[in-house]
Amino acid sequence: MAHTLRTTTLTVAALSLATALAVRAQSDDKADKKEAKRPSLSLKATPGTGMVPIRVSATAEFKGGDDDFQEYYCPTIEWNWGDGTVSEEAKDCDPYEPGVSQIRRRFSQSHNYKRSGAFRILFRLKHRDRVITSQTTVVRLLGGY
Repeated sequence: MAHTLRTTTLTVAALSLATALAVRAQSDDKADKKEAKRPSLSLKATPGTGMVPIRVSATAEFKGGDDDFQEYYCPTIEWNWGDGTVSEEAKDCDPYEPGVSQIRRRFSQSHNYKRSGAFRILFRLKHRDRVITSQTTVVRLLGGY
């Protein structure tokens, strides 16, 4: 009888260890498979309407998502002002490190308009020639001389 009790105790201990290892492996798999949360992009121009000549300020901003979202790390920024003017900005950055590297969340730029019309402002985030994400807004400008 003592032999049966000892075997049962060892079997229960082995099952507990196997269960603990399986739960840990499953937990590790979930951590490895954690899907990065993509921040959402908004674009706002101020003022949205006005009389020319006028200086318009535009702000693109990421909300939510992961601070270390790799696809948005160290991009080239392009502003297309809708009047034939395009400006671009690129920075040198350290290599990407998960959990360490931080994305830039806010981008601002201003532009002077001299003629009236409806102008679509296009903000693009790029890696080389590939557009990663973009957003547009429209300004309506009147007058002129």
